Amino acid sequence: MQSKKKAIGNTIFLFVVFALTIYGVFHGEDLEAMAQAIRQADIRWLVPGVCLVLFFIWGESIIIWYMMRSFRIYLKKRICFLFSSVGFFFSCITPSATGGQPMQIYYMNKEKIPVPVATVILMVVTITYKLVLVVIGVGVLLFGQGFVSEYLKEILPVYYLGVLLNVFCVSFMTMLVFHPLLAERIILTGMDWLERLRLIKKKQKRRKKFHDSMEVYRETAAYLKEHKMVIVWVILITFAQRLALFAVTWMVYLAFRLKGTGMWDVVLLQAVISVSVDMLPLPGGMGISESLFLKIFTPVFASVTLPAMVLSRGLGYYSQLLISAVFTIVAQFYYTMRKQRVLQGCKRLE
Repeated sequence: MQSKKKAIGNTIFLFVVFALTIYGVFHGEDLEAMAQAIRQADIRWLVPGVCLVLFFIWGESIIIWYMMRSFRIYLKKRICFLFSSVGFFFSCITPSATGGQPMQIYYMNKEKIPVPVATVILMVVTITYKLVLVVIGVGVLLFGQGFVSEYLKEILPVYYLGVLLNVFCVSFMTMLVFHPLLAERIILTGMDWLERLRLIKKKQKRRKKFHDSMEVYRETAAYLKEHKMVIVWVILITFAQRLALFAVTWMVYLAFRLKGTGMWDVVLLQAVISVSVDMLPLPGGMGISESLFLKIFTPVFASVTLPAMVLSRGLGYYSQLLISAVFTIVAQFYYTMRKQRVLQGCKRLE
């Protein structure tokens, strides 16, 4: 019952944010002129944009497939693609992408994959996913001062916040993995402090859940120490995966037949948006992503910035949502049919 209420709440929240985003972005704009500009875009460049989104989803499935093999679990790549699609779909529709991994574990369990193994694999995926954003975010600040001053002046506070939150997240997760005793002591002290201030109720169930989660971090640490080269490859694949999604906006740039801005500037600007919104509690960074795009891409897209934003977000987020939704339905259908075949086989044996 509680999970149903949560699902309904997330759905309502998603539609409210979507409606507010639509109103905020298009209110007072010339929609006919925008539609006309979109119609004039060269579709031959938009098709590769969709392919890059597919590559983005496929990239995570390859990581899952590769790491599963390190546990001597041999799955077909298409099954791992279903796991990846499920993760992206539920991440797209839940605040802070919190719904993706639980649903992936649920479907992995249907393949008899132990929950601890699935959890460790997804933990590594999360850490490397965030790590790539941290490297890009910090790299832009350290080595791209000209880039920052040219494009990011208006959004620097949001960008600094995004980098800070991502650095904190990766640092905290790294501490949990490599210094679990220290992390456990700090968190338990924090819990005691909050309970004494009566900001949270004292519950043994909460502490038990915390101790169980700490065991996952210990297992992750052991895996990282034993499979260093696996992690190197996972990081490299994650970089390629992330850059592919950022490059969708470059395809939009080419579709409008524009010139004057280099590919890496466009890709890095899209990366800046991702770094800025990744840790915010909004489904897919909805609302803030559109706002940031309109601010920082105006020098790049000029008079077609709004149509470019529509196409870029349409490809990078909404097509990702649609593709992953289709394969999530396929996953549900596949496992439902397989269960029915097993039940029918059991009945014949009886």
